[in-house]
Amino acid sequence: MNLALVSPAAEMDMPLAFDADGYLAEPLLWNRRVAEAIGRAEGLSVLTNKHWEVIDHVRGKYFELGALPVMRLVCRANGLDRHKAHELFGSCKSLWRIAGLPHPGAEAHAYMQ
Repeated sequence: MNLALVSPAAEMDMPLAFDADGYLAEPLLWNRRVAEAIGRAEGLSVLTNKHWEVIDHVRGKYFELGALPVMRLVCRANGLDRHKAHELFGSCKSLWRIAGLPHPGAEAHAYMQ
């Protein structure tokens, strides 16, 4: 999905840029309203407390490590098995996009299906 075409930013009347793969170009402009709009574009009508726990964890790890956190460790830290994580977000790509993080790079992106 190309979020640049869906434009969750238009819904919020905010000038946000997304790359061709739908990742937020500037992660520091992210906030919960942005996440909710991206979530709707990704097909999630509501972000629950568990969604927010995972999103906050992934954002924290990204800014701590400067790289994509290992999903197995994200799941473990948030008390989820991998199936539940996929039920919550559909894919790692959706989680990464909703978390407002930039494109993770070609190799990581290939594994995020």
